[in-house]
Amino acid sequence: MIPALKPSLTLESNPDNPELLQLVIPRTSLLEKFSVRFLKQPPYLRIRLDRLGSFVLARCNGKHQVEQIQQQVAERFGEEAEPVLPRLLKFLEMVEANGWINWK
Repeated sequence: MIPALKPSLTLESNPDNPELLQLVIPRTSLLEKFSVRFLKQPPYLRIRLDRLGSFVLARCNGKHQVEQIQQQVAERFGEEAEPVLPRLLKFLEMVEANGWINWK
């Protein structure tokens, strides 16, 4: 299976730490548009990711299979990411539950 970040979402570098990324989610529902316009709330949600989350979501571009991402995480983070596969699958499950990725 190949995870792909939804087209409406973007990844940006974190201004506090350029090594890390943040997921930028536009606020598009009717209630959110109301709060943006009348309550002066920000038009985007910014989710700050840790090192592992930044690394994984950067590879969720529709080109890398889960097995390839697993190998890259193991090579990059070594023992810090162990056990790699269960953690990776749980992270992808949470990202999918939030509606941030699609599967190809």
